[in-house]
Amino acid sequence: MSYTKRQYVIAAFEEIGLASYVFDLTDNELLSACKRLDAMMAQWNAKGIRLSYPLPSNPDSTSLDADTEVPDAANEAIILNLGIRIAPGYGKSVSPDTKVSAKAAYTTLLGWTAQPTPEKQFPRTLPTGAGQKAWRYNRDPYMPIPVDPLTTGGDGVLDLTS
Repeated sequence: MSYTKRQYVIAAFEEIGLASYVFDLTDNELLSACKRLDAMMAQWNAKGIRLSYPLPSNPDSTSLDADTEVPDAANEAIILNLGIRIAPGYGKSVSPDTKVSAKAAYTTLLGWTAQPTPEKQFPRTLPTGAGQKAWRYNRDPYMPIPVDPLTTGGDGVLDLTS
């Protein structure tokens, strides 16, 4: 089971030294931090970091008890980076260790969610050029026919014509 938004917010407050077992966090403080969490996740989503996080349709419709369905590998990055974002609003300065850990967790998350870009192929109408030997392409002066990169793995090419 994944974290709820409330669990992320409370963990972020704990990271900046405002743990709920010592300090009484009001509902408004929790909701404000939840909105910051939604904004951070929307920004990450725009950067291509897709984590299945449920973004609300507007800031006022967010729910602290909504289950996020975020993979466990992203929890540390979310908690630490949210802590860095909310700390100035409470007069807290974040420790250098937290900043280093947040950067490392975010970098790991980027590597984990990175999607390779498809390889670009030259169009069939492009001449091979003077440096190309005609015998390499069956005496054809143009680039070879592009290969469709969509495959089914080791089984072969996926046929989309039928």
